[in-house]
Amino acid sequence: MSGNGLKLWLLSSGIALSLCLGFSGAGAQSASQPSQGPASVPPKLAEEQFKNIQTLKGIPADQVVPSMQFISASLGVECEYCHVHGAMEKDDQKPKVTARKMIAMMMAINKDNFEDRRDVTCFSCHRGAKDPVGTPIISDEDAKPDNAEGKKSGEGRPAFPAADQLLDKYLAALGGADAQQKISTRVQRGTVTAFGGERFPVEIYSKGPDKRVSITHLKGGDSITSFDGRQGWLGVPGRTHMMSAAENAAARIDADLYFATHLKTMFQKLRVDMGEKIDGHETFLVVGRNEGQPPLQLYLDQQSGLLLRLVRYAETPLGRNPTQIDYADYRDAGGVKVPFRWTLARPGNRFTIQIDQIQQNIPVNDAKFVAPLPAPPAVAPKPSTP
Repeated sequence: MSGNGLKLWLLSSGIALSLCLGFSGAGAQSASQPSQGPASVPPKLAEEQFKNIQTLKGIPADQVVPSMQFISASLGVECEYCHVHGAMEKDDQKPKVTARKMIAMMMAINKDNFEDRRDVTCFSCHRGAKDPVGTPIISDEDAKPDNAEGKKSGEGRPAFPAADQLLDKYLAALGGADAQQKISTRVQRGTVTAFGGERFPVEIYSKGPDKRVSITHLKGGDSITSFDGRQGWLGVPGRTHMMSAAENAAARIDADLYFATHLKTMFQKLRVDMGEKIDGHETFLVVGRNEGQPPLQLYLDQQSGLLLRLVRYAETPLGRNPTQIDYADYRDAGGVKVPFRWTLARPGNRFTIQIDQIQQNIPVNDAKFVAPLPAPPAVAPKPSTP
């Protein structure tokens, strides 16, 4: 398939690192193996699947690529900065050896000073640059006082609407719970724009409560991201990847056809703060938290109540990888409001989907969401007898 096809697939799956990681990079290091379903044997450890794993021994193999993605975003580099292209297990590149030392140092700092919490990460020092800046930067402007926006010194935190109130307003803005529940399926067709302006047709099939498949028609074949209600998977011609636990958690949110009706019961804690301005709209930020999981951030339009931005995080052994989805162009579709455009962005990568047509409550076969069976191993031809 084309390089852009693999890149779009990896980007949509949440494991993009440009072109050199994901399956192409893993295949360079590990033995080929069939995709594993949720009821298969326990997942392999990193050192069992990849060659020459040293610092990251003991972590699940499916956490290696997200960890490398975190390093890439933290330093603003691509894979070849540390790895030899096509032979990623080699230690020929000096930055790879240095990176191992830095990871060990970071882990030791957190263990010795922060009760093994991951308070210090690669990004803490690098901030998107290969070389951390050790000297304070002289600003071009005078520093603004803490109360520059009119807040008096010692003034307490401003009062915000309750989280339940904001989530109720969001649900009402979409048409209400009853209208949401009347939608059993949704089929959307439109265009994906990525790679500096390239456009590809896309179809998205959703079926309540939590099945979804997105099919992008690329020049070299279809790129598929799917969640069948229990297990997610990704496919390109000749390759299928069963999602990890972190990828499944993200896919489950995207697949929830009644997401707005479930928000109030999804989290143990909800907190409200002032959100940033998005496309000229003032927002409230609602942060949902569950014990032991990264937060989910929802930016709700103060006027309309609609969701303008969602930010979620995937845990890796080195830090959290962020995903931001901006929603826009809300329109009425069968009694409910639906965003006809959304932009999904991660450090260094983004794409936009613009919907042109929506059909609701039409038949959608469950087979659309099911991962294809792995191809049977090739049988060597029997030698001919003399």
